[in-house]
Amino acid sequence: MDIHNIDRVPVFTTKDGSEIRELLAYRNSCIQKQSLAEARLAPRCATTSHRHPHTEEIYYILEGRGEIQIESEKADVGPGDAVAIPPGKRHQIINTHPLPLKFLCCCVPAYEDNDTILLEDEPPAADSSP
Repeated sequence: MDIHNIDRVPVFTTKDGSEIRELLAYRNSCIQKQSLAEARLAPRCATTSHRHPHTEEIYYILEGRGEIQIESEKADVGPGDAVAIPPGKRHQIINTHPLPLKFLCCCVPAYEDNDTILLEDEPPAADSSP
């Protein structure tokens, strides 16, 4: 049985700059096709704008407030909000408040740095959805 407590998992910084505590993934459990992690973003900080060609993500906001941008769309987010991020879509989350922003990240397939493309110099694409 694989059970990991948030207070006892290693902390690392992802390629986009968020502090991550990976709870379950192939690296530490029997889970093979996805990963679940808690991300923390310091007050008034942001992840680097990025995309994942192969990974879809769900962000679930636990504490704090922020702004999510997916391609050219922006929205305010807070506790209880779940955000769907399709593969290949440019995204960034910004902590807009003076307290830490904590959120869960569920990734399918599991998070990998090599599936993270930083887009610091690439402008957002126009949203092509109907």
